Amino acid sequence: HSYPLFLSLSSLPRTQLLLISLVCHLNPVTRLTVSPSSSQVFEYDFVSLSCEEDDSSAGWTLRRNTSKRQRTQCGDGWGKPAGSSCNISMTKPHDSGVYWCESNHSTISNMVNLTVLTGKLSVWMILQSPVLPVMEGDDVTLLCKTKTTPSNLPAAFYKDGSLIRKQPTGHMTIQHVSRSDEGLYKCDISGHGESPSSWITVTGDTLTWLLSVPELV
Repeated sequence: HSYPLFLSLSSLPRTQLLLISLVCHLNPVTRLTVSPSSSQVFEYDFVSLSCEEDDSSAGWTLRRNTSKRQRTQCGDGWGKPAGSSCNISMTKPHDSGVYWCESNHSTISNMVNLTVLTGKLSVWMILQSPVLPVMEGDDVTLLCKTKTTPSNLPAAFYKDGSLIRKQPTGHMTIQHVSRSDEGLYKCDISGHGESPSSWITVTGDTLTWLLSVPELV
């Protein structure tokens, strides 16, 4: 992607000029997305992981680290390749791990920590929340889901261990998120237990952030 820059370069410190140069010459990258968009899934769920790429010639491969095997790629004993995606038709606990896309030049994408909950645990509930960082100003919906009961039960939502809201239908929308909304979220449904925690990242515009970095030299 390209960004038009309208500024007086002569007024910027040398370090900021270097940062602008780096932004303008970034190599094509990819990002890893997950469908459904959640880092928590139930055992036997279907999950599709995709390398959304700017340049298909980079040769992106989906890899993962689990407790049993390191840096294995989709199709090597797990998952089924489908174009730029990898489908796991029935998730199992051993599918829990860290996933990422890697190019043939060893460039890597964002990483996603996927957790598969098994029925053998006392907790049979997940918090469905965005996997990727959320842009400031966007709306974010959190969904408290149980495996065996309707997902519209009343639920309580927590951020960093403190109760923030009780909702009658199991989902909560945070409108116009800001950096203060970043944190560790979980939910519980009375009589069913609580979900594991998920981290939500809130980010601003990368280019704006780079241009605002103070002079370091």
